[in-house]
Amino acid sequence: MSIRLVLFDLDGVLVDYDRHQRVRLLAEALGQPHGTVQALLFNNGAGLEDQYDAGDIDTAAYLAAIGDALGCRMGADAWCSARKAAMRIPDAVVQAVESVAARCDIGVLTNNGALVHEHWTTLLPALSPLHGRVLCSGMLRASKPQGAIFERALVHFGHRAEDTLFLDDNADNVAGARNAGLHAEQVLRPGDFAAILAAYGMA
Repeated sequence: MSIRLVLFDLDGVLVDYDRHQRVRLLAEALGQPHGTVQALLFNNGAGLEDQYDAGDIDTAAYLAAIGDALGCRMGADAWCSARKAAMRIPDAVVQAVESVAARCDIGVLTNNGALVHEHWTTLLPALSPLHGRVLCSGMLRASKPQGAIFERALVHFGHRAEDTLFLDDNADNVAGARNAGLHAEQVLRPGDFAAILAAYGMA
């Protein structure tokens, strides 16, 4: 087979992400209780984070809503600082991304709001080959595992489903990609995808 595009998920594939740490750091920066920030953002799938990731609200409305709810100023800098500190890039990832980028197109497809796209170089400067090639569910107004998000990503990158390999840590997202016609494989641990790439002739 000939793979012309490799799409990586972000959290759990390219980075080891600790959401609890992110919420704790953001709460400390805003001078708010951890539980208050946790409930505001997530609230069992009905919080501001979920609305933002789905594209129901844009970045300005998301940040303003957090600030209004907590009675403080919420800026992108505080958001980025907490998000960045909550991510760790496994040692093998940078080299693997650079190697794949030398062979074919690459991109990121993640269930996140647009701030991840807008501040990629601040959040993950070591993954510079992916700069400008990050698609977030909030931008596409569709989320994995919905078929629409894969269709829109393929249109954006200009590749066919059968020429695309998608890597995700979530089995449902992998199944959704396969249903959309992509090659898709599950990554069991962050950064642990060398064998998958090799099996597709990408290592």
